[in-house]
Amino acid sequence: MPIKFQGSVFTTLVLYLKSNKIELINYALKKKIKESPFFFQNAPIIINLSLFPDSSNWKKIKKIILKNNFFILGISECKNENLKRKIINSGFPIFSNNNNLIQKKKNKSIKKIYKSIFYKNTIRSGQTIYARKSDLIITNNVNEGSEIIADGNIHVYGKLNGRALAGAHGDFTRKIFSTHLFSELLSISGEYCLMDSIPKNILNKSAQIYLKNGIVKIKKL
Repeated sequence: MPIKFQGSVFTTLVLYLKSNKIELINYALKKKIKESPFFFQNAPIIINLSLFPDSSNWKKIKKIILKNNFFILGISECKNENLKRKIINSGFPIFSNNNNLIQKKKNKSIKKIYKSIFYKNTIRSGQTIYARKSDLIITNNVNEGSEIIADGNIHVYGKLNGRALAGAHGDFTRKIFSTHLFSELLSISGEYCLMDSIPKNILNKSAQIYLKNGIVKIKKL
């Protein structure tokens, strides 16, 4: 066969729009980009419209987001049918959000973590490591620009510079542990925070990352 479809796991930022004021959105985007220009430059995003006012000019909103060099993959949680038609007509898909469905299952199926996967080598820039149905244990450094993903917990016994995503398939009880935390992105079950959210007294220190009430928490070990 000349083609093949296969499931995979990717890091996708979700932009929640809470306002339809163009100037306010533009200011907030520029401010966020300034905090981490390398990370946000040409970043692929999904736009979540669950908090978006119904009477909004989608054409102008789309234009200002693209102008700030974001790449729109699609839209999620658009509840207004008129706005949904406009979005589809503008060439963007509408995604359904199944995260709440996963959590309502009381975590029965997603807790089946069968083993641990070990890496003793440095995870280099551009590499993506995915531990399916497993914990991920790395006894070396995770370089900037790399990505480590696990359905279970993540342990890094070295410097964590890249992106780390635990509970990748919806298990919000999973955690991330690092002996030297300096990560550009941390995520638990799809909820994430960036480096600027790491308290200064924890940077480069031993820490654990976990989810509490839907918010990513960082605590010194």
